Amino acid sequence: MQIIPAIDLIDGKCVRLTKGDYNAVKEYNSDPLEVARQFEGAGIKRLHLVDLDGAKASHVVNIDVLRNICQNTGLQVDFGGGVKSEEDLQKVFDAGAQQVTAGSIAAKDPDKVKQWIADHGSDRIILGADVLGGKVMVSGWQKSSGLSLFEFLADYHDAGARWVICTDISKDGVMEGPSFELYREIVAQFPDINLIASGGVTTMADLESLREDNLYGAIIGKAYYEGKLSLQQLSSF
Repeated sequence: MQIIPAIDLIDGKCVRLTKGDYNAVKEYNSDPLEVARQFEGAGIKRLHLVDLDGAKASHVVNIDVLRNICQNTGLQVDFGGGVKSEEDLQKVFDAGAQQVTAGSIAAKDPDKVKQWIADHGSDRIILGADVLGGKVMVSGWQKSSGLSLFEFLADYHDAGARWVICTDISKDGVMEGPSFELYREIVAQFPDINLIASGGVTTMADLESLREDNLYGAIIGKAYYEGKLSLQQLSSF
């Protein structure tokens, strides 16, 4: 199982929100490249880079940070936040991202995202499934799409999607453990999907359990920044 640290960006700085609340911002580092290099130095291969400004503005904002990290590390970066158009998608790929996470746009304009999967290949587009109470949330987690998570996943699975980041918003940033039962259910229904857990991962035991449940990866955020999980621990895993 892959350890995938997250860097969330506001004003070009490394921050974290709690449950997606833009009024609950905590800044951890003003230099995201420095943080990315620390991850790479620990042997980590992948990075989840989130443009929170872009998610709010509905277009990519922190493209320079993405380019800087891609040019100055060997990390495989997946980028999400504000990618709403083919132009933005191409801009992100040109800046060096290996994959793009389609979040709100996947719920709001499925035809467009399915076309991206067809045009760019299933390995380059990650479906971002942000869920609260069984429903897919959009617009920086501020609104419900009304779509059932499992109907949403089944529709995209039929369209060729094979990568999914599933975030249980109720678990995000509160460090109370991930949604094990939800992830087990997704793996059982869609065994050929590369499922990445997001939200709530706090301990090495959480990571061991997710690995046993056959997840492809786990995103690490606040637990690292708050010192609950060290780089040494993540490196050993």
